[in-house]
Amino acid sequence: MRRLAQAPNLAIATLWVHALREDGIAASVQREFLGAAAGQLPPDQCLPEIWIEDDAQFGLAQAALRDLQQRPQRRWHCGCGELVEGGFEQCWQCGAMMPAA
Repeated sequence: MRRLAQAPNLAIATLWVHALREDGIAASVQREFLGAAAGQLPPDQCLPEIWIEDDAQFGLAQAALRDLQQRPQRRWHCGCGELVEGGFEQCWQCGAMMPAA
């Protein structure tokens, strides 16, 4: 096992691990419950970490995580008139999908 990254919080760590697993990379969250020790331990030692189980997948995992962290932010108008911003590909007003570019 090899540590890939520290995540700013457990929610982000979980999202990153699920995305890596979808790409076929065996990953897990470590230190997920250590946040309760913040104050007793240095805060940077209590953040959740992403670990890759197979060292041979480490380079692929780095590239996949970089892509996740640098997802393009979009701004588009839905057919219902709603302005959708950020990384969303579906309108939260009517549920329509973002039109193809």
